Amino acid sequence: MAIREATIEATYERMAERLGEFVPDFELRTKAELVYEIERLKVERNAVILGHNYMEPALFHTVPDIVGDSLELSRRAAQTDKDVIVFCGVRFMAETAKILSPDKTVLVPSSRAGCSLAESITAADVRALKERFPGIPVVTYINTYADVKAECDICCTSSNAAAVVDSLDSDTVIFLPDEFLARNVARDTGKRIMTIQEIAAAGDRMRSSAGAEMISWNGRCEVHEIFEVADVRSVRKQFPDVEVLAHPECSPEVVEASDFSGSTTAMIRHVQSSEASRFLLLTECSMGDNIIAESSGKDILRLCSHRCPHMAEITLEETLAALRELRFEIDLPAETIERARGSVMRMLEIKPSAAALPSASAPRSAIR
Repeated sequence: MAIREATIEATYERMAERLGEFVPDFELRTKAELVYEIERLKVERNAVILGHNYMEPALFHTVPDIVGDSLELSRRAAQTDKDVIVFCGVRFMAETAKILSPDKTVLVPSSRAGCSLAESITAADVRALKERFPGIPVVTYINTYADVKAECDICCTSSNAAAVVDSLDSDTVIFLPDEFLARNVARDTGKRIMTIQEIAAAGDRMRSSAGAEMISWNGRCEVHEIFEVADVRSVRKQFPDVEVLAHPECSPEVVEASDFSGSTTAMIRHVQSSEASRFLLLTECSMGDNIIAESSGKDILRLCSHRCPHMAEITLEETLAALRELRFEIDLPAETIERARGSVMRMLEIKPSAAALPSASAPRSAIR
């Protein structure tokens, strides 16, 4: 008991040093006990814990063995000898981990960790599009559920989307489901883009591409669609030296008004390597706190209050319960896994995009 209490106290002290600015002291003491128990169970279950960049600081800086963007977390977990993967992220991310590690037990800590973007399209929607636009290759963003990936030709990430589109030998591509990411990719690749609604309005009953080189769906991330150009202008007026970083799921107008656009890991790397001292991140707001906790001398403006409600479902409490009860296991049909894996692997075979994939990393000085 004395050893346990001493370990919890040491964990609390390290957490307080790094996270005291974000987490009340009484909460840190409670969370230190949770961290201790999660670490114990992690060994007992032979588990690896993955932490997406959007996790709350008290979780992100403590129990994950690997942190980063969703796809690379799944790839790294597949290379471990662990029997259990606990994915501290939303369900589509855990499904991707299962696709790449079908023989492992994959858990997502909360049954409520969904995604507005992933839920904007179904496998039936994809089948209908393929029937209306026969022969046109379908690219799907990694932020989709496994059954959607299984219906598509190739996946992409926010980092390699343009390279994937350019790799296809086709005059026209269908890009699903993020409307804003599709428009940003169209701009980067010089393609004429139309949404399926615009094509329908053109009067062709959606039976041809109406001259579009990219056809997009109408899905959006409920966090990234909130940001507006007016936000960027207001911040620049107040802080002229600020560097503005936007996720590619923001609108093209917001991306154009920003200084840098990239995946969450690319944004973190940019902050760490930039000579600027003040930044505005146009993405899920908890990531800013995670950067502050690791980057001395970097000022992340706290003008963002856009917390993903689905990511917020993942807590230390829920992570502990998942490990304790082995609950909320990802269970996918073998055929879905096989077909979705094909879409993912075809993306990874594209050398330029593979090189562009952001790499995950273990916390540099994780609290134990």
